[in-house]
Amino acid sequence: MTTNPSSADRQGQEALGVRLRELRKEAGLTGRALAALTGQHFTRVSKIEHGVQPPTDHDIRVWCRVCNAEDQAPDLTATLRAVESAYIEFRRQSRAGMKRVLGAHTLGLYEQTSVFRIYEHNAIPGLFQTADYTAAMLSFWIDFLETPNDLDEAVAVRMERQRVLYQRGKRFVVVLEEQALRTWFGDAATQAGQLDRLLAVMSLPTVSVGVIPLMTERPAVASTGFWIFDNLLVALETPTASIEVTRPHEIELYARMFDRLQVSAVYGPEARALIGRTIDQLDQ
Repeated sequence: MTTNPSSADRQGQEALGVRLRELRKEAGLTGRALAALTGQHFTRVSKIEHGVQPPTDHDIRVWCRVCNAEDQAPDLTATLRAVESAYIEFRRQSRAGMKRVLGAHTLGLYEQTSVFRIYEHNAIPGLFQTADYTAAMLSFWIDFLETPNDLDEAVAVRMERQRVLYQRGKRFVVVLEEQALRTWFGDAATQAGQLDRLLAVMSLPTVSVGVIPLMTERPAVASTGFWIFDNLLVALETPTASIEVTRPHEIELYARMFDRLQVSAVYGPEARALIGRTIDQLDQ
């Protein structure tokens, strides 16, 4: 179940406060002692530790330094950024239409990213979608989220992002569940066109696509699709919100999950044959 943005922010802030309190205690410092060492009033230390007031980046760096835990500062700073911006509710974004509902998937982020690691379990990744497939998907979300109908504009925004496929210095490493090939958005012609497009994109030298067959033994199961942008950000979506993960240790866990999912996938001619068989079955 998805919590609302304010409660998610508060829970994250409280969790950050708990981690800072643990660092203080491990260093053998009282709240007043830490306040004196960091040049702030002891009541502010208490508010930060109890999640009443958020720390600043500077607070975290100084806190870690006086607790002899400077190696913890990058992860805690990333946690602070996550608390501030990780949860983006689609309903709020969609008031101006689906063209605004992008979550982390902005053209700016795509252009900044060198290596995309993408796992999808029930849909073709947006970078590989045809306009018809995208329109069929968005038609559902426009109805579900009760947004203004800006379908043409929303599709155009998403098609524009695909130009990064042809930019130099980028790699796209993709793992799809076979179910993603078999989940229809639109009619059979739309699905066939989409799978043809997938085969075409797979011929690009910068693109690697693996498909995990439905009936295969596997060492890992992921509960939702996710995208890893370099080693800086993981983006995933619920039915109501986009979630951005920036804490280094969490990103590492997603990277490990991706590695394990890759083991179950088939590649090259075997993957293309699987997609081809799926296309043939559309007419049956």
